[in-house]
Amino acid sequence: MPTEVQEETLTLEEILASLKEMHRLILWNDDVNSFDHVIYCMMKYLQYSEPQSEKIAWKVHNEGKCAVLEGSFTEMEVYRKILQQEGLTVTVD
Repeated sequence: MPTEVQEETLTLEEILASLKEMHRLILWNDDVNSFDHVIYCMMKYLQYSEPQSEKIAWKVHNEGKCAVLEGSFTEMEVYRKILQQEGLTVTVD
């Protein structure tokens, strides 16, 4: 009995859409880092203004986490590694 093989083909649009899938860099609350350190890191590495960085720090403090950046998985991984080296708790979603 012959076996049927079904091939899956993707259109160029589908391939490009999968490459453009957006990921988020999540900053988590911890008991180690000070507000000043979080604000410093947001300004230095993510180019947020001081008021924006303060808002992020308060959101993390009050809600436990905050999405701080959105982009490709590769880009988010680069920033995750940088911020982890600064002692921050970050993940890619």
